[in-house]
Formats: sequence, structure tokens, C-alpha cells
Amino acid sequence: MTNSYLTAMILAGTMVGLGVFLLVVQMLPAPPALGPALRRLHPLSAGSNTPAGISWLRRRFTVPYADLRLLDRSTDQYFLTLGLTALFCLILPALITVAVAVLSLRVSVFIPAGVTVAAALAGAVLAHREVVSKAAVARAEFTRAMCTYLDLAAHQVLGGHGPVESLDRAASVCHGWVFVRIREALLSAQLQLRPPWDELKALARDIEVVELGDLADIMRTAGSEGANVHQTLRARADSMRDRIRTEALAQAELRTNKLDVPAAALILVLLVLIGYPFMARLFVR
Repeated sequence: MTNSYLTAMILAGTMVGLGVFLLVVQMLPAPPALGPALRRLHPLSAGSNTPAGISWLRRRFTVPYADLRLLDRSTDQYFLTLGLTALFCLILPALITVAVAVLSLRVSVFIPAGVTVAAALAGAVLAHREVVSKAAVARAEFTRAMCTYLDLAAHQVLGGHGPVESLDRAASVCHGWVFVRIREALLSAQLQLRPPWDELKALARDIEVVELGDLADIMRTAGSEGANVHQTLRARADSMRDRIRTEALAQAELRTNKLDVPAAALILVLLVLIGYPFMARLFVR
């Protein structure tokens, strides 16, 4: 066994051991995370104790900050997920490298090493795409929930409640993670003695949900100018439903069009199967 194969075996064993160690560490119970709660209550005064290595990665990679805030994840968790996924993807190529070394196959050690690096990069990319896709689904769910919230706020305004009370009462009667985030924003505004529409506007900007920002702008008009915003809220909710319906129909039509390709391929295969015996007899004669 050459020194290069021995080095490859040692590196492969080290990477597998590190991956197992990180997985075990993640399974251990952790203390309550008070940092995210304090940052939500005091977003302007919260400090950053990010390690230097994480800061270096943030400067050199595009991090989906809005998606992470929407999913209620920190950037440290994001990089940890990418790292664990890459380490997990290292296991199979590392085993292949060990097998090549043990069997003394005449394969350059750089080939399995290159496959190992490619697998790690592919795992990190897949983990990033999973975060982005989950955030897209969550953002669409947030938008659909905003239709209900706008209608409830409009009913509260029509019932004679003020803009601040309308926002609180409309959020308190609904369930789901979307309204939990809204109630947290309203509670943060109360604790910091800020107008609730300013806090909702900041939340909309952080998670990139335009509809929540529109609601904040409408309620700011009611709070500062005393305007009757019942009809405005109802009209905004109706326009959002029309847009969501249009997007759903367009998505359904796109998926239907994608089914034409396998259907055409199936018809082509059937035509070949039906016409082959006839063409074979014709050419044999």
C-alpha cells in the first residue's frame, strides 16, 4: 500500500469521524435560545457576536437573509446546515476512496478525491436550494394569509375600532405561524412604544412580503390622518385574491403543458411498436 493511498484512507476516516461527531452534537439537548427572542424585541440595539469564520463566509457567499428571516433561522444555522450536508455527502465518496486504496486498484487517488469534493459542493448547493424553495412556499402561504388578515382588519374598522385595536383584534382571532409572527411584531411595537404599522412595515421589509407592507401603509393613513380605510382594505384583499387566483391558473396551465411532452413521447413509442412489424415484413420481401 503506497503512502498516497494511506493518506487518502486517513483523510477519509477523519472526515467521516468529524461528520458523525457533528451529527451527535446536533442531537444533544441545547439550552434555550434567548438571543433570537431578544433580537426580535430589540432589533435596533441587538449586537452581533458572530465568529470571524462565519463573517468571512458571509462576505464571500450570497446568503438569502430574507428567506432565513422568513423561516425564522439564523445565518449560523444556515451555514451549519450547509456544512453538515456537505460532510454527509463526503461519506460515500470517502468510502469509495477507501475501497480503492484497500483493493489496490490502479486508479489515481485524485479521481476519488475530486469526486469527494464535487459531492460536497453538490450537497451544499442542494441544501441552499432547499432553503430557497421552502422560503418561497412559506412566502406564498404568508400572502394567502394576508387576504384573511385584511378582511378581518376591515371588519374591525367597520365595527368602530381604531387602527391599532383593529390590528390587534384581527391578529388575535387567527391561528397559524403567519399570525404568530404578526402578533410578535405587534407585541414588539407595544413594548417599544412604537406605532404597530411601523413594526409591520419593518417585518415586511425583512421577510420581503409586499402585502404586509401595503397593510402597514393603509393603517398608517388611518392612524395619522383618521381616514376610513374599510373600503381600501377590502379592495386590497380582493385584488390579492384575484392575483393569487391568476397565478394559480398560470401555474396549472404550465404544468398541464409539461404533460404534453411525455404524452407525445408515449404516442411516438406506440406508433413505432405498431408500425415496426409492417415495416419489417415490407423490407424482408
